[in-house]
Amino acid sequence: MTPFASALAFWRQVRDSDLYWSFRSSRTVVVSAAVTLAFIVAALAAPVVAPHNPFDLASLDLSDAFKPPAWIEGGDASFLLGSDDQGRDVLSTIIYGSRISLAVGFLSVILALVLGTTLGLIAGYSGGFVDAFIMRAADVQLSFPAILIALLIDGITRSVLGQDRHSEVAVVVLVISIGLSYWVHYARAVRGSVLVERNKEYVLAARVMGLPGPLIAIRHVLPNAMGPVLVLSTINLALAIITEATLSFLGVGVPATEPSLGTLIRIGNDFLFSGEWWITLFPSVALAVLVLAVNLLGDWLRDALNPKLR
Repeated sequence: MTPFASALAFWRQVRDSDLYWSFRSSRTVVVSAAVTLAFIVAALAAPVVAPHNPFDLASLDLSDAFKPPAWIEGGDASFLLGSDDQGRDVLSTIIYGSRISLAVGFLSVILALVLGTTLGLIAGYSGGFVDAFIMRAADVQLSFPAILIALLIDGITRSVLGQDRHSEVAVVVLVISIGLSYWVHYARAVRGSVLVERNKEYVLAARVMGLPGPLIAIRHVLPNAMGPVLVLSTINLALAIITEATLSFLGVGVPATEPSLGTLIRIGNDFLFSGEWWITLFPSVALAVLVLAVNLLGDWLRDALNPKLR
């Protein structure tokens, strides 16, 4: 079978699936998916899509600072959503800021997924002391807000690396901080699924055949325990973006030279009461729309993959 024929057969299988029918039948979900995809495409193609490069210091002009949106008196057509205190185009900063927010969100979710899935698989399949130790550690972490854990990790790295070194690896520190804050959700979900799967006939048959425990857990148990992980990943993506924005708003996220949406909101907040409302309003709206779209997708995916709701 040629690659084109294989792709066509796969598309037909997807088109005839219940998941695709559920997606197509909900206008809200379609719009949410389109909005999320638009943010991702714009972030990936920021140098092409953005009207200006807000991080090119040679192109910035302080005389362009605090220009209102183009439809307001005094606005400039080249700054559709206005400009900030450094003369940067607000629309361009939103597009570039979305790139950083989405990158941190995706990478932190991947880290939390890998760590949580691994620990949940080990806990659920091993049982005994190992299970009790991992789950008690998870319970202890659940007693603290995720934002507090992220702040603690960020503070430790600042004290160890120093302010200058920390600014160079700020994105990496954010990813690690947020990822370590959300691994518990994956661990508990995977552990619950593994506890159900490990006593089924196919696992017992694999043990009778003499397969080692780690191989059984990875090859046979894990694929059947991954159902909740996809839903959690979608929902946690929105939480990770919100957490990153919160940390950046508090001044412990990415530096102002490479601002995310949270940093843009913090910068604009300094000028909110002096009349330059657009500097903080439009990044806030962009963040709210992105998080809402991802949350709606997560809610739909949870319902679509739940056999009790079909």
